[in-house]
Order: sequence, then structure tokens, then C-alpha cells
Amino acid sequence: MGKITIAVDGYSSTGKSTIAKRLATALGYIYVDTGAMYRAVTLYALNNGFIGTQDDIPGLVKQLPKIKLKFVPNKETGRSEMYLNGENVEEEIRTMKVSRQVSKVAAIGEVRTKLVEMQQQMGKDKGIVMDGRDIGTVVFPEAELKLFMTASPEIRATRRYKELLDKGEKVTFAEVLKNVQERDRIDSTRSISPLKKAKDAIEFDNSDMGLEEQFERIHEFAKRVIAKEG
Repeated sequence: MGKITIAVDGYSSTGKSTIAKRLATALGYIYVDTGAMYRAVTLYALNNGFIGTQDDIPGLVKQLPKIKLKFVPNKETGRSEMYLNGENVEEEIRTMKVSRQVSKVAAIGEVRTKLVEMQQQMGKDKGIVMDGRDIGTVVFPEAELKLFMTASPEIRATRRYKELLDKGEKVTFAEVLKNVQERDRIDSTRSISPLKKAKDAIEFDNSDMGLEEQFERIHEFAKRVIAKEG
């Protein structure tokens, strides 16, 4: 049976990664979390003083050739984790500190060009599930299956807030909600590769939808498309 490319786009904290990982596992496909790539570049920028109280975007752009990203499977969990210049940064890139800045970094044209090229190379042989903001519109506009995940800002902020509290971060719900809304604004209005639903994408509003129901419906869609393409 032939393999396809599956693009999962949508707003932050809509469970894109959870669904995409599970779908890839069920299909025996490769999973790529493009958000982790943008977060890793953001962490590099933070650690090296290119963003924060005073931004130096030209300085960050000059450093891009020095930024090496790699997904490495964790032998215990089997999940791929992000390595930045040889260092495992999977935990660091998920912090609120990075979340506050990632949309700003993701809006830099040179950053997007570098990472889109990497993502296209990863998916050149198909058999891949990739999630992000512009997978179905820019990275793989010819993907055989495109999904667009959405939910209300309040629902998404609640999910993110619980996740951060579980990790021991000291944050308020108001702070998380503000971050979600600000990321929506930046992601949707940036001039380069803005977040938007591809015309041929299937939209899933999971505000009132459980994980199992989502997965079952999406898995069925994927199996049908694979059978059709195969």
C-alpha cells in the first residue's frame, strides 16, 4: 500500500502534536513536530541574547548556519526529542519563557526558509505526519491529507495551563490565556506563511471533543485516503 503525506495544522494548544504522534504510530509513519524546531531556534536566540529585552534579529539571522537541529529517539519512551547543537533541549523548549517568544522568531523570514527546507527534506519520501502552522499551505501544499485543528482560546489556555502546572511552572491562567491570544494574533497576521486553513483541509474544532473521538475520526480519514492513493 502506498504512503501519503499528512499535514496537521492549527492553533496552539489544540492537541496537534498528540493527535499527530498517535496517528503516525498507528500508521507506522514518521512523526515530525515542526513547532519543536521553531522553539529550539527561539531557545538559541534567548540563550545568546538575540531576543528578550532588546531584539537583534539581524544578529540571529547571521547565526542560523550555526544552529543544528536533530530529532533523536528516546530509547526508553520511543519518542523523538529535540536536540539543539548536540544537546537535548526537549524540556527547555516547552517552557513559558520560550512560548512567549516563539511566534516572534517564527515570523522571521530567514528562519522559516531554513526550517521549511529541512522539513521538506524530511518528508521527501512520504510516509510522514507533520504538524505545525503552515504544513498544508507552504511545506507540503500537495499533501494527500490535510487537517486543521482549532478550539476556543479559553479551552486551549485551560489545557496549556494544566500542562504547565504539571511540569511545576509557576504561571497564572490569565498569563497563559494572554499568551495563547497573542500567539494567535501573531501567527495569523504575519506577512510570511501566516497560519490559515488550507482550502482542502478538514477542520476539527475539538473544543467539546474528546481525544479518543478525535483520533478515531482522523484515523478513519487517513485510512480511507491511504487506500484511495494506494
